[in-house]
Amino acid sequence: MADRMRHEQASPAVQKRVQDSFDLQGLMSHLGARINHIGPGRVHIVLPARPAVTQQHGYIHAGAVSAGGCAALTLFDEESEVLTVEYEINLFAPAADDHLEAIGTVLKPGRTLTVCRLEANGLQTDGVRELVANGQQALIRVNRTAG
Repeated sequence: MADRMRHEQASPAVQKRVQDSFDLQGLMSHLGARINHIGPGRVHIVLPARPAVTQQHGYIHAGAVSAGGCAALTLFDEESEVLTVEYEINLFAPAADDHLEAIGTVLKPGRTLTVCRLEANGLQTDGVRELVANGQQALIRVNRTAG
């Protein structure tokens, strides 16, 4: 089941809603992040390495990208948004790669709280992938505000 979910695409309406929400996040635009997969309960976000997203040692900053909120949003109705209420991350290795790929996967959706697994991989242009971090995120569902 997990392998099927890894490649399954969300409906076009859900993809548009998640992409529109992502596009409203000024930080993601500023960082140069982009979504490259939207599936039911699963989203992949890619961040190219460049000086503006690094910390003092030249590695991609650990707080740069999380895909959990977008993953949760794929399972909610169009009147809902999400806010993070808890975030835990374990850093295994510096992200010294060409790109960082953040993957958010919903573990337990709920009416109020949703829990997501987080994974971050460093990606080289030759296709080599290294797990650099994992974690968990809890999100609360909120009503979309008119705007």
